[in-house]
Amino acid sequence: MKKYENPLVEKYGSKEMSYNFSPEKKIIIWRKLWLNLAKIQKELGLNISNEQINDLENNLYNIDWDKINFFEKKFHHDVMANLYAFGEKAIIAKPILHLGVTSAFLGDNTDIILIKNGLKILLKKLINIIFRLRNFTIEYYKTPTLAYTHYQPAQLTTVGKRSSLWMQSLLFDIEELEFRLKNLPFRGVKGTVGTAASFKDLFNGDLNKLKILEKKLSNKFGFKNICPITGQTYDRKIDSQILNLLSNISQSSHKFSNDIRLLQNLKEIEEPFDENQIGSSAMAYKRNPILSERISSISKYVISISNSSATVAANQWLERTLDDSANRRLVISQSFLSVDAILIIWNYILEKIYVYPKMIEKNINEELPFLITESIIIKCVKKGCDRQEIHDRIRIHSMKTCLEIKLNGLKNNFIDRILKDEKIPICKNEIDKLLNPKNFIGFSPEQSLDFVEKKINPILEKYYSLIDLNSSSSYIK
Repeated sequence: MKKYENPLVEKYGSKEMSYNFSPEKKIIIWRKLWLNLAKIQKELGLNISNEQINDLENNLYNIDWDKINFFEKKFHHDVMANLYAFGEKAIIAKPILHLGVTSAFLGDNTDIILIKNGLKILLKKLINIIFRLRNFTIEYYKTPTLAYTHYQPAQLTTVGKRSSLWMQSLLFDIEELEFRLKNLPFRGVKGTVGTAASFKDLFNGDLNKLKILEKKLSNKFGFKNICPITGQTYDRKIDSQILNLLSNISQSSHKFSNDIRLLQNLKEIEEPFDENQIGSSAMAYKRNPILSERISSISKYVISISNSSATVAANQWLERTLDDSANRRLVISQSFLSVDAILIIWNYILEKIYVYPKMIEKNINEELPFLITESIIIKCVKKGCDRQEIHDRIRIHSMKTCLEIKLNGLKNNFIDRILKDEKIPICKNEIDKLLNPKNFIGFSPEQSLDFVEKKINPILEKYYSLIDLNSSSSYIK
């Protein structure tokens, strides 16, 4: 019987993110923590030999999974299972393994390391999406398009201005991600309940040695910040903050996916659709926006489970309670894998997105007559007309036009009605000049380019090394 496969691992996510939360990666980090702990303890005067250090280094990747599973079934404790399994390989070093620390030393520090690695993986994908959105914005920054409020035709904007809104959301997310990366603290060496009592004994009451140990160990794993104070575990508020960030990224992604689905219905913009792709088993003509729908679907999942870490943080007891453990094993890795998958799909959509200018123009032309009403009023007032009287005449004509369109499916004849109304002193030439879509896009082009220049380009320049200029052939493994 084939076992359940996690679609985030088997189908949607990247190998790098899957490996980041894999058992192998976790166990190797545990062993590196043990190794570097012993090295620094030796430097600080504890009775640890070079032979023991070499033994740890030589067996760092010598993992016996059968032994680990055997001991875990025996002890029902993953850290002790790995401690015994490693001790059977590094026999010389076994007496000094795990000296002075508790399980949270391994678990919490490793989780922080994996979270940091995961954020870096996501940062690269976010930068590449921003890069492609920037290019898209520049290409279409002057292209008028119908704007919508309440999904009802409003005024005009530009295609590039709309995509700059997607970038704005991601910019907030990147700024938050940078903050988390910069300030994410190492749990450090705190002992069983956070008092470091065991190290007071090991270092004969020398607090400075403990500070040196923590600083050197944290630096070894790339951390400048250390939790200044903990219980047995680091404050679970950190997990809540990280999952809130992942939720925020998912919210931005969901907004984009909704917009693409709406625009695809309008036939203005369309996500990639492969030559042999099937949209529907029954309706052969359909081009369903399955990629955007997948982003939407996975985003909802991330947003929904972000509350789980908040609940865990709120319900910790005193120095520690274990009802966080199973929850964290699920929600942290699944959230990272989910956002990784979302960003892969988003990037793929942007690489091969279709824009249909003629359909955009057609949709504008169907609504444009109504958009020039304010300009008509102003022109008539300049000719000496009463503003309210002209407004009332235009209101009557617009309501009748809308009714005919809806009841009889007629084309928009609003302009003809205006030209035939003797009480509205405006001629066809004046109307034709008003019917240029570029008259109604405001400062959209200038706003888009200014945003790109001042906000987006500096980010892309900062992370230029992360930009992948080559297109992906597929988003599915």
